[in-house]
Amino acid sequence: MAKAETDKVPNKTRNDTPSNGKTVSINVLQAVLTDIIDLTNATRQAHWNVKGSHFYGLHKMFETFYTMLNEQTDELAERAVQLGGIPDGTTQAVGAQTRIKPYDAKILDGLDHCSALADRYAQMAQALREGIDTTDEAGDADTSDLLTQVSREVDKALWMIEAHLQGKN
Repeated sequence: MAKAETDKVPNKTRNDTPSNGKTVSINVLQAVLTDIIDLTNATRQAHWNVKGSHFYGLHKMFETFYTMLNEQTDELAERAVQLGGIPDGTTQAVGAQTRIKPYDAKILDGLDHCSALADRYAQMAQALREGIDTTDEAGDADTSDLLTQVSREVDKALWMIEAHLQGKN
């Protein structure tokens, strides 16, 4: 969604979140939605292409993570709609708006995938925490709470990914 589109007054809704809170939250939700879709795709890329002695465990773990991220994507998009927004998860929007650094599609080694994903999960976690503060300050405790929920899930996945990197040079 282009910047001008996200700055418009939200669609009419009976949700009593203050108007400014709705606008701020819709913008935060769109940014986080874009990033989490990109992170889901990077995780799926790792799942498809992981190789090495850790193959089976990482393959299953990555599948668990992209499934979790996909569920959170739906929650984020639905919250934007509840506030009167129109979330945009199209390939074009994600490609143009993601704040997650590009994923190297040629990575094969399992621990290299873990390292690449750890960087991106940490980036996602930071964006979520910034969104928590922004939506809370805007008076939208419900969106802040949702972002907190997603943040806990992303932090847990990051912890599990980083556990594979312990002792790696």
